[in-house]
Amino acid sequence: MNKIIQSIFKNKKPNSEKLLKYGFNKVGDAFVYQTDIFQQFLLKIKITSGEVETLVIENDTQEPYTLFLTNEAQGSFVGAVRQQYQDILTDIANKCFDKNVFKTQMAKKVIDYVSRKYGDELEFLWEKFDENAIWRREDNKKWYGAILTVKKCKLGLSTDEKVEVLDLRAKPEKLQMLIDNIHIFSGYHMNKKHWISVLLDECTNEKEVFDLIDQSYIIAGQK
Repeated sequence: MNKIIQSIFKNKKPNSEKLLKYGFNKVGDAFVYQTDIFQQFLLKIKITSGEVETLVIENDTQEPYTLFLTNEAQGSFVGAVRQQYQDILTDIANKCFDKNVFKTQMAKKVIDYVSRKYGDELEFLWEKFDENAIWRREDNKKWYGAILTVKKCKLGLSTDEKVEVLDLRAKPEKLQMLIDNIHIFSGYHMNKKHWISVLLDECTNEKEVFDLIDQSYIIAGQK
């Protein structure tokens, strides 16, 4: 996989229905698509199990053309081919792929729970911090949750390992009871008097997390 593909499709997963609607054909386990680049090249795209492969063929010679993938290759023509290649792949990524940022099973369960119960989808507000996202209430636009990717040391733990945490509102009088500094911490990047951070790992109690989400949603709705 080249660096252009890695950059464009980072934290994304293909959506089969969207791929077919876009014009991809299902061939075995793969989705395939082809289009022209400046009527001089044929771009072939193959997506298998989420992996994107491309091949650019020069129409006159029927040979693979790879010069545009080399950073050292300069010139207006090479640059134009590279830009067109990037534009096509970016369009496919935007129209045929869904966000797939958060990887833990607990994070996926939380995202599914919020979607089913409240109908809210994650909002990715920060382009430079694309591993962080929030939920907000539809009625008053107040945040009631956020999933953040942070280093454990930011929570007061002893390693730099990255983890996914769920930031939620909590009543100040309940903070001391909730925070154990093992699974639940003072709110990271939030007002520590009103927010907690829940570590989303295999040891997290699913029902407890869902209850905390519900409480946070209610608090966000209060004046």
